[in-house]
Amino acid sequence: MFSSKFRWARPIAVVLSASVLASCGLPGVGPTKNQIFAGSVQREGDAFVVAINDRVTRATAFVPALGFSDKLKSAGIQSADIIRPGDVLGLTIWENVDDGLLAGATSNATALENVQVDGSGFIFVPYAGRIKAAGNTPEAIRRIITEKLEDQTPDPQVEVRRTAGDGASVSILGSAGVQGIFPITRPTRTLAAMLANAGGVGEVAEIAQITLTRGNVSETIWFEDLYDHPELDIALRDGDRILIQADQRSFTALGAAGAQTRLTFESQTLSLVEALAQLGGLSASTADPTGVFVFRNEPAEIANAVLGRTDLVGAQRLIYVMDLTEPNGLFMARDFLIRDQDTIYVTEAPIVQWNRTIASITGTLGGAQSLGSVATGGTVTE
Repeated sequence: MFSSKFRWARPIAVVLSASVLASCGLPGVGPTKNQIFAGSVQREGDAFVVAINDRVTRATAFVPALGFSDKLKSAGIQSADIIRPGDVLGLTIWENVDDGLLAGATSNATALENVQVDGSGFIFVPYAGRIKAAGNTPEAIRRIITEKLEDQTPDPQVEVRRTAGDGASVSILGSAGVQGIFPITRPTRTLAAMLANAGGVGEVAEIAQITLTRGNVSETIWFEDLYDHPELDIALRDGDRILIQADQRSFTALGAAGAQTRLTFESQTLSLVEALAQLGGLSASTADPTGVFVFRNEPAEIANAVLGRTDLVGAQRLIYVMDLTEPNGLFMARDFLIRDQDTIYVTEAPIVQWNRTIASITGTLGGAQSLGSVATGGTVTE
């Protein structure tokens, strides 16, 4: 009788020791599912823990919109013919005499190349003097020069050409085919045409973003939207700055996920199941599929909608929990959207925690087998 009681005293002692060790906190990848629930507002904690369902998925399906303002979209296309300070002109003047004012003895044509419009908007033409070029078209300048010369040489013929200069231009930076400063010419007066002129974008089209800065205002669109919505192909203005870069949104993964890391979004919208796929799925040996958590600071309007309240003010800490073993678990994970700065945390399976506890007592990783040996009075070997 006594030996039988003593034989069961050892495993009971082991279990009690395991419980003590577990309560003291053994090493692990992070908090357990019960510890997260213990920190909920419902248990006088400081975060709301909410199970993901179809209603929650709909309430949180918010993706920040990108687009240009009406002010940018309504700006008209500027004429590429208007001359501006810094533009470079080419002039050719024909005279109807053998020995003209400008032409040599053997030629009746004079070419003046690289005539730059100065900061005040003027150019200088011999015998015609200083001529106001900025604000005029090449045709208007041609007429002015003709009028200035016709009293000095019979029937002058004038050609005015606008060439690329350092006048109206935009700068393109980031992941463009070619970075640099590009003049606004007749073929490149809109955003899409200018990007094509710069060699397109170097990022994956689905996550490429175009940011246009005009003055002190910056606005961003998705590159794909530029072609899906023609109204976003806005007219450019002198001094515009265009930045091409990949989507900067990211999320962090911790716990028993396939990887513990920080990843950027690979698509414009990213669901929980897609985020887990980016991580390589759940760890087959350690993950608890009933304990997939998403930690997020939620705006008050969304938090109120999720919790069915109206009194919350300011950002709220919400912890969404997903049980992938439910019949509709994967469907809900497919529909639940991840947002910028989210943290995905996967808890460890209870058996992993139990084995770690037993191993700390028995000195072996075969926790369950070791406990069985202790219960039957056998010896434990390494």
